Amino acid sequence: MVYKYEDPFVRIASMIGGDEYLKVARSLLKAGDATDEEIASSTGLRINMVRRVLYDLFGKALITGIRVKDDKKGWFVYRWRTRREEVESFIENQKKKIADRLQQRLDYENASDFYHCKNEDCQRVTFEDALEGMFRCPSCGNVLNLKKNDKSKKAYSKKLDEIRKDMQQIF
Repeated sequence: MVYKYEDPFVRIASMIGGDEYLKVARSLLKAGDATDEEIASSTGLRINMVRRVLYDLFGKALITGIRVKDDKKGWFVYRWRTRREEVESFIENQKKKIADRLQQRLDYENASDFYHCKNEDCQRVTFEDALEGMFRCPSCGNVLNLKKNDKSKKAYSKKLDEIRKDMQQIF
């Protein structure tokens, strides 16, 4: 369970991948820096799960790994460390990606006419697809009628405005 007062690094890690990520993030935060084996030992997770989480967090630039030689075993291991200063940047990048996808979807909704047969089990189709099928539903064969998409456009637009407003408040 993630608590609202918990460190943002831990909360983000949990949102990304759930309980395993939460355990690894807490362990890393507590230790300062640790090897995958130390994290596995402290969390009770299998080593391959810990490594998968670490590589994912590393790929998202939320942690960093420093290669050091293990004096006992004689081979190189990575000591992992959080990059808590990157959490805000990660969140902002995710918001930008979401805003871009919403804008693309809104543009698609604005540029297209959709047709539907009024059967709840069938999906709406674009004008081009309706024309190709002689305005018959490809699923059930009923006649297709123009379907207004004003609600969809309004919902996408509202969500896009919320995200952009939120992004502006941070800068």
